[in-house]
Amino acid sequence: MKPIALLLLAATPLLAAASLSAQAPPAPSIPAQSSLIQSEILKQADAWNRGDIPAFMQTYENSPDTTFVGATVRKGYDTILQRYRQGYSTPEQMGHLTFSNIEVRLLPNSCGPSEYAVVTGNFHLDRTTHGEAKKDDGIFSLVWHLGPNGWKIVLDHTS
Repeated sequence: MKPIALLLLAATPLLAAASLSAQAPPAPSIPAQSSLIQSEILKQADAWNRGDIPAFMQTYENSPDTTFVGATVRKGYDTILQRYRQGYSTPEQMGHLTFSNIEVRLLPNSCGPSEYAVVTGNFHLDRTTHGEAKKDDGIFSLVWHLGPNGWKIVLDHTS
């Protein structure tokens, strides 16, 4: 056998091993991704129930494109934060938040792991006083995006 052929034959297993070790780790499974989103929703409720609107808002993508659809359409993280602060200006107006009937559906991505998810469910506020926000019960649909900071809400439709 020629020396070059022997060199290639000897190097092939090394190249294969290097190729395998350079590959990205497998993406978390669909149930794992769904659990991550549900965990974020629980953190959101916990923050709300502590009266901590800025912590509640950490589940939203801090972007001027983040959108909230309710009685009107509001665009931008800061605008949505201000809406929550105005509508729920005291702990009594915030009350106790619970979510129910939460369903997470990861949207397929033909190029790899899911980067978007749709979440639907119900909310209930148990509270004694109302500010600008009058609704105690409703439904929501959320579009979540998986980015460098994890899963974040990019579109919230609550009614």
